[in-house]
Amino acid sequence: MSSNQPLEIHSYVELGRSKLRVSPICFGTWQLSPRFWGDVPETDVLLALHRALDLGVNFIDTADAYGNGYSEEVIGRGLVDFPRDQVVLATKAYWRFREDDTRYPDLSAKYLPKACEASLRRLKTDYIDLYQCHGFDPLTSPDELIGALDKLKAEGKIRHYGTSNWSAAQIEMGLERQGEFATCQPQYNLVKRDAEQDLLPFCQAHNIGVMAYSPLHHGLLTGKYRGHETFGDFRSNHPDFQADRFGRLCERVSNLSRIGKGTKVSIVQTVLAAVLMHPAIQVAVVGIKRTADIEEAVGAAGKSFPRDVYFQIRSQFED
Repeated sequence: MSSNQPLEIHSYVELGRSKLRVSPICFGTWQLSPRFWGDVPETDVLLALHRALDLGVNFIDTADAYGNGYSEEVIGRGLVDFPRDQVVLATKAYWRFREDDTRYPDLSAKYLPKACEASLRRLKTDYIDLYQCHGFDPLTSPDELIGALDKLKAEGKIRHYGTSNWSAAQIEMGLERQGEFATCQPQYNLVKRDAEQDLLPFCQAHNIGVMAYSPLHHGLLTGKYRGHETFGDFRSNHPDFQADRFGRLCERVSNLSRIGKGTKVSIVQTVLAAVLMHPAIQVAVVGIKRTADIEEAVGAAGKSFPRDVYFQIRSQFED
């Protein structure tokens, strides 16, 4: 395995049919959603963002749903003095917010332009490089959705559009209706590999760029937990962070340090490198809270394992 070096231009990847040149480590921002993660200091995230840019990370992913616009506002403040053409900015739409903080899906042609304008305003930018449908709206026909997205693209407000949390069948329907869906953002990590059944093969066959979210499985795959910790955020009700299962998973994560012994590769880098080795996946979207997080994550870029080691890593999480 190669040594830990900052990203260089040859480490960038082409994100499917979008042709966007992006860093394989994407600066994720779901952590700026207080309803799930509690209070994450904005100052820490902004310091980490600036460090990411220094290291060559040019890809940032957010969503209007993260803190009901809060995440987009933070990123907008963080990028205000940074050259816009040097960063690839991705955000999402799907949830429509009520005044009482509840929400419901809406990708209609009537609402989507309003959502896009609000995101542009919060991000302090004239255009969005990648606009993603955060979920599949069953009440909006594919033709209506594609028409609205194509209009935003023609107006120069978005450059490309894609999906998140869509099934292979849903993306296929969109492509059959002549939708220019360029990317897909599914959950994928060593514990949750359901996307390998249908979604990843479909994306690979159709040159759909894949950016995997939660590659560290909400922090469980970082190696910092021992199985007895408790949580004050959404993980307090997550089955993988409960009792015996949490302990078993933490023990399996610790085994990764023995697999990588002597390589000077951390558990985080091992996990991210394994995710990026899947031929359908170009990008790992990593939630970053502190400068140290991005410095470690970047070290996974460009790394790979021999085939036998890769499958040894996977086997740790097979029941």
